[in-house]
Amino acid sequence: MANAAKPIIIIKKKVGHGGHHGGAWKVAYADFVTAMMALFIVLWLLNTSKPVKEAIAGYFKDPSGSGQKTGTSMTGTGEALTVSKDNMDQLKSELQKSMAQMKDFDKLKNQVEMTVTQEGLRIELLEAESSTFFDLGSSRPTEKGQELMDKLAEELGKLPNKISIEGHTDAKPYVKNREYGNWELSTDRANAARRLMQTKGIRADQVSQVRGYADQKLRKPDAPLDASNRRISVIVHYLEKQAGSEDEEYGEKHEESGKQAEVEPKPKVEGESKPGAEGGEKEH
Repeated sequence: MANAAKPIIIIKKKVGHGGHHGGAWKVAYADFVTAMMALFIVLWLLNTSKPVKEAIAGYFKDPSGSGQKTGTSMTGTGEALTVSKDNMDQLKSELQKSMAQMKDFDKLKNQVEMTVTQEGLRIELLEAESSTFFDLGSSRPTEKGQELMDKLAEELGKLPNKISIEGHTDAKPYVKNREYGNWELSTDRANAARRLMQTKGIRADQVSQVRGYADQKLRKPDAPLDASNRRISVIVHYLEKQAGSEDEEYGEKHEESGKQAEVEPKPKVEGESKPGAEGGEKEH
């Protein structure tokens, strides 16, 4: 009996699983995604143009959208200068400050002229013999031309004023192509300036005209071949008085005159008889 085999005892242990971890990881993941989204928005804002930044800032200041529109189709309260005949010199000063921030602008300042005319503020980019703003005989802007027009677009895009763009050439005939001359070149340069400026802040509905004059409006008629005759002119027009305000003014005047007429008593005429009095006509 002592040598009998001992029974084999198998012990089975039940290992319990840990409790449920809950949704704490979801909260941490949501925080991470939110932080990444904020980072990408900041990076995007750093690479946007100045008018877009101002429009976005205006939206957060005035989410209802009742503020001044600036730069794009978005509505905000960005500070905008309304240019009239009284403060056109102020716009001229603002543009000069903006362009002065350009690198090597001292070399270009004699080729940028601003004058106040009957149309508005005329900004002229005058070419030199070395073709400063456009390649010679081409409608392709140079690097300096692009940079300068970018600066102009950023500032002019803030305005509610309409803008016209003109192209001019000198009197030297265009000999590269018989079917392409100074008329085509001046128009193409003005249109190229429009396209470039509309990508940098000018609104699509802000440009009222694009004109090409060839050599018909020389800056120096006594020197028709002078390089400064080749130029791009950007005209910031005065704001036109809206018809609605004139109608309101007209209505107010007539309303006042009507009130005055009601107050004035009707003069009494001697011998005038009232209806139904003696000697009057009888009703049949």
